[in-house]
Amino acid sequence: MTLSTESIDGDITRVMLDGRLDIQGAAAIDLKMNVLAGSARNLLLDLTNVSFLGSMGLRSIVLPAQTVKRRGGKLALLNPTPMVEEVLKASNIGEIIPIYHDLDAAVAALR
Repeated sequence: MTLSTESIDGDITRVMLDGRLDIQGAAAIDLKMNVLAGSARNLLLDLTNVSFLGSMGLRSIVLPAQTVKRRGGKLALLNPTPMVEEVLKASNIGEIIPIYHDLDAAVAALR
């Protein structure tokens, strides 16, 4: 699992994840995600290139979302693959973290 970032409109950090978000993938990104959640105002997690999402991967999404929310920011998910979105919906993550399939709509929601 790799993680890269880019700034959008100054107060949104787009986090692009690539790989499997399983136990090893979560371990690879957890520290970086915690740092981002503690410093960025709003996070947009781009899941376009995430091929698998397991329970530890869910944790790697939910904990930073809680941190960002406590700091007054927002977190949204962008472009999960059908399999990843199925896991998100089955775990009811979509109830607490919005899921978007359009970059412009996601950015507008985070402003």
